[in-house]
Formats: sequence, structure tokens, C-alpha cells
Amino acid sequence: MLKAIRDFFDAALASGGDRADRHTIEVATAALLVEISRMDGAITAAERAAVLSAVRGKFGLSSAEAQKLVDLAEAEARQANDYYQFTSIITKRFSREQRIRVVELLWEIAYADATASPFEEHLIRKLADLIYVDHADFIHAKLTARAAAGRADGA
Repeated sequence: MLKAIRDFFDAALASGGDRADRHTIEVATAALLVEISRMDGAITAAERAAVLSAVRGKFGLSSAEAQKLVDLAEAEARQANDYYQFTSIITKRFSREQRIRVVELLWEIAYADATASPFEEHLIRKLADLIYVDHADFIHAKLTARAAAGRADGA
């Protein structure tokens, strides 16, 4: 897996700094999404599909590219000691609106299996604080994601 990560970033660096920056932010964002999916003990098929859909939509990736990114993000998340290495990148490189969208994506992952666990809610609150999303935007993102999950379930 480390070779795959190295190859992924080597390809990005070979194509220029902007591409490397993009890969860095993509992996950081995907790692947080993966962490939410793992938070309640098991990654369900719905959560996995939601993570893949989120990274495809957020970064305009093909299914294969999204799968590779999620695989890399999972490896990075497993090796991480904390969330700072991911949240600091997001804070520096994303606008306020983009950071709010990340929080909304986190909620979408949490609601992918119909309900957000207390562990997922706690981590999303913590991550929202770390990427400087205020409470009102945090709540709005939660309500938006919950409404979307309700519509997806036919409720």
C-alpha cells in the first residue's frame, strides 16, 4: 500500500505543483470521510458507497480514480496519529464555503446507514471545529444532509 501511495504522489509531483496540491487536499478530505465511515465500528456498504460518491462529486473523479483515492485515504487514515495532518490542509486550502461542504459530506457519510451514531456526531463536531466551521454552519450542514438522507430513503 505504501508503494501505491508513493506512486500516486510521484505521479502528481511529476505533473506539477498544482496537481500535487490537488492530490494532497483530495487525500486529506477523503481520509476524513473514511474516518467517519469507520467511526461506528464497521463500514457498511451504504457508507462505502457514500464515501465513493462524495469524492467523485467533490473532485470530479471517475469511479476508478475515486476508488484509488479512497484506498489511499484509508491507508493514510490508518497510519495517522491524529486528524491535524488532514484538517490543517483543509483549513489552509479550502474557502469557508468549501470547508462547510466538507462538513456536509461528513454528515452525508454518517447518515448513509440511516442514522448518525453518537460517535460519528462527536467526531464531526470535532472536525468542524478543527477546520473552523462555526456552529450555525455545522447545524445547517447536518440538517441539509439529514434531509437529503430522508429523501434518499423515500421518507
